[in-house]
Amino acid sequence: MTSASHQLDATDRRILTALDDDPRVPIMMLAQQLGLARGTVQSRLEKLTAAGVLQANSIRVTPSALGYTVAASVDAQVEQSRLLDAVAALQEIPEVLECLAPAGDTDLRVRVAAKDTDHLYRVSEKIRLCPGITRTSTTLFLRQLIPYRTTGLLAE
Repeated sequence: MTSASHQLDATDRRILTALDDDPRVPIMMLAQQLGLARGTVQSRLEKLTAAGVLQANSIRVTPSALGYTVAASVDAQVEQSRLLDAVAALQEIPEVLECLAPAGDTDLRVRVAAKDTDHLYRVSEKIRLCPGITRTSTTLFLRQLIPYRTTGLLAE
């Protein structure tokens, strides 16, 4: 079961909302706060993890806390027959945070982190040299105005 097919019920949403408030809360304390049995909370969390609903904890670490203060996206044009090769090569670049396949004129949108603009240039070149990538365009992000969030979606 994947996160796309997993349906969250009210109990799942309550657990996830509580974890969003305090991701390090012990399961026993979480169960007490929510008025649920410890076993219920434990099994629900295991199912949510197996379904891919919960992402890795490392996603909570901001790149800037690791010295990567420059954020950007790199749009890439790819030879369609080499798309899988390009994605496999992108996965090997540590500065690549995310890769999306958007609708429209670009084939891949790659979100990256860099230590400074010179480092961003080198990362952009690594991306450009990936197999199958024929052209890139880099956009520098000046400031994050709304951070990534899902709390509002849990309330629905």
